[in-house]
Amino acid sequence: SAPGMDSLPEAVLIRILASIPAVDLVLVCRLVCCQWKNLVDGAALWILKCQQEGLARAESDAENWQNFYFLSKKRKNLIKNPCGEEDLEHWGEVENGGDGWKIEELPGDFGKEFPSEEVHKYFVTSYERCQKAQVIDLRAEGYWEELMDTTQPKIMVRDWYAGRSDAGCVYELCVKLLSENEDVLAEYKSETVTIPQENDANWTEISHVFSNYGPGVRFVRFEHGGQDTLFWKGWYGVRVTNSSVTVEP
Repeated sequence: SAPGMDSLPEAVLIRILASIPAVDLVLVCRLVCCQWKNLVDGAALWILKCQQEGLARAESDAENWQNFYFLSKKRKNLIKNPCGEEDLEHWGEVENGGDGWKIEELPGDFGKEFPSEEVHKYFVTSYERCQKAQVIDLRAEGYWEELMDTTQPKIMVRDWYAGRSDAGCVYELCVKLLSENEDVLAEYKSETVTIPQENDANWTEISHVFSNYGPGVRFVRFEHGGQDTLFWKGWYGVRVTNSSVTVEP
């Protein structure tokens, strides 16, 4: 009888398997036989797939290459409508103090352009507390429970804020990692940032990385906001845009 695939040199078999979509490798090919299972569970196949698709990583980093591949392919901003292009769509628990949230075009009155040309709008607060939140369901975004519990990939949080140069304001950010029952497993809370009335109106990035947060994380709750400090009617409070939450490979 003709020789089967089990007679192929392992290096050749790895090259053949590397041409198969990653999900099929895990859900189908891994179940064919012990040899294929070992190859799909091993590093060599995933190192090759990473090289073929330009996913860079130091070879000396000995962590799970399969997880690195999937996390790299899935990497995206999990915050929806981060720049106000869809008004307040996707933002919940909205607190509209004063005249409430408003979306304005960059750079805005007494404002500065944003560092990235891809950002065109921002949210702006009023003369009383304005807050808004978004809850990210990690499983719905494709981050399976074993990955979150065992690998515990880093969760990177970023936000951008600015004042207008003719008004003072305050800004706050609070991000929580939540369990299935929405218990708080880890939390980052910024200091209350106070911007004086005479300021340069430059955009400032604030960031935090969650790591080694333990098993059980299923949701990320992102909340930010602020207000002006002069209590002027209208929208003289802190401006926010380009918020992001990413699960890092």
